[in-house]
Amino acid sequence: MSAQAPTLNAQPSAGLGQTHLKVHWTDRVGNGLLIVVGLALAIFLLAPLFMILVKSVEDKAGAFVGFANFNTYFHTPSLAQSIWNSVWVSTLVTAITIPLAFTFAYALTRSCMRFKPLLRNIALVPILAPSLLAAISFIFWFGNQGLLKSWMGGSQIYGASGIVASMVFATFPHALMILVTALSLTDARLYEAADALGTSTLRKFWTITLPGAKYGIISAWMVVFTYALSDFGIPKVIGGNFNMLATDIFKLVIGQQDFPKGAVVAIILLVPVAVTYVVDSYVQKRQQALLSARSVPYVPKPSPAYDWAMTAFCWTLALLMLAILGMAVYGSFVKLWPYNFSLVLDHYRLGLIDAGVIVSWWNSVKMALWCATLGAVFIFCAAYLLEKTRGIDAFRPFVRLMAVLPMGVPGMVLGLGYIFFFVQAGNPLHFIYGSMAIIVICTTVHYYTSSHLTALTALKQIDNEFEAVSASLRVPFWRTFFKVTLPVCLPALLDISRYLFVNAMTTVSAVVFLYSPKTTLASVAIVNLDEAGDIGPAAAMATLVVLTSAAMCVVYYFLQVWLDRRTQAWRS
Repeated sequence: MSAQAPTLNAQPSAGLGQTHLKVHWTDRVGNGLLIVVGLALAIFLLAPLFMILVKSVEDKAGAFVGFANFNTYFHTPSLAQSIWNSVWVSTLVTAITIPLAFTFAYALTRSCMRFKPLLRNIALVPILAPSLLAAISFIFWFGNQGLLKSWMGGSQIYGASGIVASMVFATFPHALMILVTALSLTDARLYEAADALGTSTLRKFWTITLPGAKYGIISAWMVVFTYALSDFGIPKVIGGNFNMLATDIFKLVIGQQDFPKGAVVAIILLVPVAVTYVVDSYVQKRQQALLSARSVPYVPKPSPAYDWAMTAFCWTLALLMLAILGMAVYGSFVKLWPYNFSLVLDHYRLGLIDAGVIVSWWNSVKMALWCATLGAVFIFCAAYLLEKTRGIDAFRPFVRLMAVLPMGVPGMVLGLGYIFFFVQAGNPLHFIYGSMAIIVICTTVHYYTSSHLTALTALKQIDNEFEAVSASLRVPFWRTFFKVTLPVCLPALLDISRYLFVNAMTTVSAVVFLYSPKTTLASVAIVNLDEAGDIGPAAAMATLVVLTSAAMCVVYYFLQVWLDRRTQAWRS
């Protein structure tokens, strides 16, 4: 074997994916790029979180005070009450959402009701809207001047009741997607065996269905609880005087400029979210495959009474969701609520365009496009370098940890960390503070984990022998990437891009601390308009966000169809 040929240190029977090749200069390039990825994640994720920890043990002048800030916080009754409020409200939201989403998912997967695709799409509509839309809609329905105010009796929608109702609407689709997946992975042979033994329907549910879906239920529980605990928009719009941790951070940092106490609240908010993340990770590791090569797909059997019951349940929820969405849209066209119900475009023309607020919508579109392009490309390339390149094995666990850590960090905590880290004049990256760049980076990091896992799932479907053969032929890894990996994984890359765009359009908690007068976003503008009492323009802005997200989803659909025809014909 010549000096220039790669040396194989594997047994003759070993596959190409298991061969050990001499490190080539192209591998050094891949290692260098992976180090850059790790450093980028450390700078834009780990460093801001570290700065929160530092700020929490300093006073306003920057002097070290230990745990004095924590002691002061816990001895302030109104602030300490926020912890209990956040926990019990999030628990109640979870207790309501999970049974509703499970029943809906059960109907979609285990019944023969009609219009399943339509019902599922309606149920997923809240993903396209900022969480504030639900709060605005409930104000139109049940607020002090709401159409159904009399239904509230002597109570008000402002406070815990409004927060819970709005949170259920906002978190329902997230739980539904997880539970539909969990209930879809079922081996029909288990039910056939149970039928042969004369097992009742209820017993089959408790002994087969529920145990098979338990990990999905736990994951959905964690996602809903975390979302409800860390969301800022809904408590800000409809919470009234009901204090929660997310709104406390905003009041302390923006209202009182008390950064040390804001850091304390951020750490307190991070603790329960981190616990749920650890539990969810443990559950994912314990989960075993529910389908084997011999499994038989489950096909539900028609049952008129059961199918009608499931149809009634699903359509009831679907109509409630459409009523919530529709009221916000309707309110955006009403001339003067509740005195003049004429349908006009004043809130769009006078409230948004003439008032200059429409710029916020355009900023959101630009920010979402940057996240959907540069953010998606960075995440996918980082996943490729982590999964398909060789070398620096000691450094890879650090990158993997940084890639999954954002899932356990609430958006407000991340945004607050960005303030502490980038506002310092001595920071070489201080120049991005107040620019669109920092908002794009923060949003991409906030939604990094889900996108990273999507990319890894697609990359793991490609055998490592492609890279092994390329290395043995001295083909640079980037050529293999562009010729093989990227064409195969284009659908996944498109999914990542769509996911980032929609979430960038609707996010508020991650960016509420980072905008400047020139980079105000649509979601932030909704908060500001509502705070100023301009609920009509706020509803108009929320409607624009929904329409933009929906329109882009349609664009992505046709783009995916076109790409499938041009690059994915080999799959069939």
